[in-house]
Amino acid sequence: MRERHESQAARREREFEAFVAGASGRLLHTATLLTAEAPDANPRARRLLTLALAETYASWDRLRGEDPYDRARRRLATRFAHSAWHRYGPLGRLGRHRPDAVSALAALSPQERLILVLRLYEGVAEEQTAAQLGLPAERVRMICARATTTLLHPPQEPTPTPLAAPS
Repeated sequence: MRERHESQAARREREFEAFVAGASGRLLHTATLLTAEAPDANPRARRLLTLALAETYASWDRLRGEDPYDRARRRLATRFAHSAWHRYGPLGRLGRHRPDAVSALAALSPQERLILVLRLYEGVAEEQTAAQLGLPAERVRMICARATTTLLHPPQEPTPTPLAAPS
């Protein structure tokens, strides 16, 4: 009996290690897009990924046919939403133009980044994104369109007024 539990635990660990080896790169990139950090300096993204993978591992035996990548991505998005709420207040109200961020996505609010990354980078359906975030699908569509417009047509910085040459 003990040997059987040990072999099941070993099999579980091998399966999870194989999953992490295959999915962690893409999930880290997703987390980096969400946090708007530089790819080579992304401590918040790495922490989000670590916590999401830990939660996925904890529920590994209960997946029962569920896609582990989908589970990990949902946990990652949920963790990001909660951390953004605690860091910036309600999603979408604060957090624009973070001075320490180098990504073009930094110009977006956390909510806009979350929806844009889920919809365009991860390819999550509008209805699924709306259900995960507890928003109407029309609201998700509108936020995604606004975020896309902001990225494609960033607000222009005011041009400096030229100084008059001394006479």
